Amino acid sequence: MIHRVAIQGIEGSFHDIAARHYYEGEDVELVCCDTFEQVFDEMSRDPRLMGLVAIENTIAGSLLHNYELLRDSGVTIIGEFKLHISHSIMCLPEDDWEDLKEVNSHPVALMQCRDFLSRHKELKKVEVSDTAGAAADISRGHMRGHAAICHKDAAKRYGMKVLEEGIETNKHNFTRFLMLANQQEAISLRNLQEVNKSSLVFTLPHEEGSLSAILSVLSFYKLNLTKIQSLPIIGKEWQYMFYIDLSFNDYTRYRQAINAISPLTRNLKLLGEYKAVKD
Repeated sequence: MIHRVAIQGIEGSFHDIAARHYYEGEDVELVCCDTFEQVFDEMSRDPRLMGLVAIENTIAGSLLHNYELLRDSGVTIIGEFKLHISHSIMCLPEDDWEDLKEVNSHPVALMQCRDFLSRHKELKKVEVSDTAGAAADISRGHMRGHAAICHKDAAKRYGMKVLEEGIETNKHNFTRFLMLANQQEAISLRNLQEVNKSSLVFTLPHEEGSLSAILSVLSFYKLNLTKIQSLPIIGKEWQYMFYIDLSFNDYTRYRQAINAISPLTRNLKLLGEYKAVKD
């Protein structure tokens, strides 16, 4: 079976690496997209296409726009994967340190390597849309004097030379990715016997204690709230959408808890039930 997965980025990007790790030992066919919006558009056009999107990073925090895209898309989460993010600097095979004048990468990658870059003030920092894309552009354009910061796997793929590995400032740098599927596909792909985590979104009445009431119910049913993220509702001052992740050991009690909080919320939407990845 070949797993067709839409990702933001190109081959050699962190999304590519995460997708192949998620389906370790299985065949993966990528549909490479320029933006996260395009990932969801491709999934809407092809009901059997999977999607993989980053949702949070231990340093940069949550990708808030992806929460909104997920909520509005109608697709569902079927799994997650946490990837250790390690950056390398690479250049054309004929270049070396003394030849470099510019370094290209995604702005988040540049930020995550700020200590390394502060020791190389001679390099002009240029932001591009994709880490692996920086390496691909330098290779295809034979851009002498340019370096790319991305995963070391991109060097082999695009014929680049790695000058230094592990240049990220914080070595405990992880990104959490969500594997997505259209609703009908998810039914056959999900094993309820393995499900122990869910993600949902809701709004609350603008009343005192509305959030604490939800948390009390979840505590009563012994559910573990692993994440809560609030986003403002555009056009409604001081009102918010709440995105939460729950982990549980008893699926029946979890469903009872969802039924119990439903009357206390507005616009409750289940974004997915899936197996949590081990930390």
